[in-house]
Amino acid sequence: MNRFAELLDRLAYEPGRNAKLRLITEYLRATPDPERGWALAALTGALSFKHAKAGMIRGLIAERTDPALFALSYDYVGDLSETVALMWPADPTQKSRSAPTLSEVVQTLSTLGKAQLPAQIARWLDGLDETGRWALLKLVTGALRIGVSARLAKTAVAALGNRQSDEIEVLWPGLTPPYLDLFARLEGRAEKPSTRDPAPFRPPMLAHAAEEPDLAALNAEDYLAEWKWDGIRVQASAGHDEHGDLVARLYSRTGEEISRSFPDLLAALRLPCAIDGELLIMREARVQSFNVLQQRLNRKSVTPKLMAEFPAHLRAYDLLAQGDEDLRNRPFSERRERLQALVTGLNDPRIDISPLVPFKTWSDLTAARADPASAGAGADAEAVEGVMVKRRDAAYVPGRPKGPWWKWKRDPMVIDAVLMYAQRGHGKRSSYYSDYTFGVWSKGETGEELVPVGKAYFGFTDEELIQIDRFVRRNTVDRFGPVREVVHEPKSGLVLEVAFEGLQRSTRHKSGIAMRFPRISRLRWDKPP
Repeated sequence: MNRFAELLDRLAYEPGRNAKLRLITEYLRATPDPERGWALAALTGALSFKHAKAGMIRGLIAERTDPALFALSYDYVGDLSETVALMWPADPTQKSRSAPTLSEVVQTLSTLGKAQLPAQIARWLDGLDETGRWALLKLVTGALRIGVSARLAKTAVAALGNRQSDEIEVLWPGLTPPYLDLFARLEGRAEKPSTRDPAPFRPPMLAHAAEEPDLAALNAEDYLAEWKWDGIRVQASAGHDEHGDLVARLYSRTGEEISRSFPDLLAALRLPCAIDGELLIMREARVQSFNVLQQRLNRKSVTPKLMAEFPAHLRAYDLLAQGDEDLRNRPFSERRERLQALVTGLNDPRIDISPLVPFKTWSDLTAARADPASAGAGADAEAVEGVMVKRRDAAYVPGRPKGPWWKWKRDPMVIDAVLMYAQRGHGKRSSYYSDYTFGVWSKGETGEELVPVGKAYFGFTDEELIQIDRFVRRNTVDRFGPVREVVHEPKSGLVLEVAFEGLQRSTRHKSGIAMRFPRISRLRWDKPP
């Protein structure tokens, strides 16, 4: 556990990507199985513990410190694991005990009952130093926040065996912690791991965001374009098992299986294939809003009534496999033709193909993006987020390679809003007020009043963060625990230009509406509230 704690500590303070890669690779090379496998699982977010929750950690520290002191400390530090690690009263009698291994911690957290777990975590915390306690609590809560993405960790694993990161991405969905077969393969002790899963998840290919100047440098003849729909990116996979039965599954973009939530859509997958597409709700051949789609998301049980009222639909973008043939190395134009034939063969109203956007020049595509209804989207134009631009000869590569795919989203909606409340951030932002609640003016019973319409915590630069933080500290008028209320009057306050993707009704906000994907696009020091 101490070596893992040291790794997390060094990663948290190391800003450089290449340096982080070296740290992880060196750790994996020097650490034996299964310790390194569990560390890799933690870094990639592959670990979760049913009974280990943040609330339990708060309960443990509340038994050992003044609750008011803890609240003040947590407000200042901004990170639960770090606050508890620093405040935990050390027990000298426990120091003689050796620190648990990472394997012991993982296995115990996975098997120990809910009633016994708090006492065990307390014993571990008693026997660890501050860094060890911090690392243990990060592991327990699942919130590492050390600047390491799953992709970066997999790249470090690839470097261990002088492999390309894409090879690891392709293998990853079929692997399970502590990845003994993977390490054996990378070190030349075993053959390439294989999976017999008839309907596996395949790592998705992602696009880079584009602006008009990015596309102007490209040859329009080399690309195809299709609409970017406002739904949920999914992967539908089907194949025959060892008994010859067809197995069908639906996955989210991150590989989480969501089949149970959409049995009506799985019934349409009657042929062995793997389709990359968009999950939508269709009524009377019309794509419904994202707000309607949310009625089907994260449902533990799905009733016939729910499926009838919110019928699921798959709009296909790409074909990754057909039968036993992997098509990912084929050109996009060929995969697209085979996808069209497959959808025609399925002949099911629950699955269709996303139409291409006709264009010859980038000016044509610019016009189509600005007016989807006139460019073929028709009555579904309101469900169009933008356009996807893909090279005709592009293979389907895991990750986000620059060049083959571009996403050109429609311009966001923008409003001026007034900062009302601010809260400290977490991790690197724990010393700054970086989470903001903002509102707009509305007519109330006593005249114009500000009503909250949303929250945002990104979109601004580091320099702008410092400016806002300074404003919050100098203009606080009230406090509610960790939240500060700032001055927001007609002639005094801070105006924020907020960009967002759409509006939906909300009972959580006094205004009755909420924004989709709000972010701070500009600070308007020049405008009065």
